[in-house]
Amino acid sequence: MTFSYTATDTQTFTITHARHIASKVATDLKRMQRLYGQPSDSAISDYEKEIIELLKAGCLDTVDFGYRRNSQWIEPTLRYKAMDFANIYMTDDDPGRIRPGADIQNASFYSFLTYNSKWDRLTSYEKDAIESCIPIKRTTADAPGINGYLSQDKLYSSGGRALQRETVRSY
Repeated sequence: MTFSYTATDTQTFTITHARHIASKVATDLKRMQRLYGQPSDSAISDYEKEIIELLKAGCLDTVDFGYRRNSQWIEPTLRYKAMDFANIYMTDDDPGRIRPGADIQNASFYSFLTYNSKWDRLTSYEKDAIESCIPIKRTTADAPGINGYLSQDKLYSSGGRALQRETVRSY
């Protein structure tokens, strides 16, 4: 006689999962604020709300926070790339490790966001519904270049989705 055993694990991504991931980004931004003076507390709160809504909707591709000079990202800049890993175990790193002492003279704080292809497939009504929950009103702009290179250093995950963090490093 032969016996078999099958296990199925399904996980629904919830607002709680989105809040968990977004809180780690907010912690990174709070550390950046302590080291470099930006972003403000209200901006951090708004960015966190934006990430929660876009993760929940499954429409976030990338979001960058940092300093730019001459239309190029410089250190310290953080890029978060949304990833979907349904039913796959992922690490969930602690936030932090923002390097102090970067030269931000003549640079300004900036944020740049891209949507994934799911966003393009939404109706205007669906997009408006998501955007109505987000306190930030983004406009169209060209993506800044990078003065240096991106180094992958953290992964924040919950509920089968994740944000992979990359940090701009100087040559």
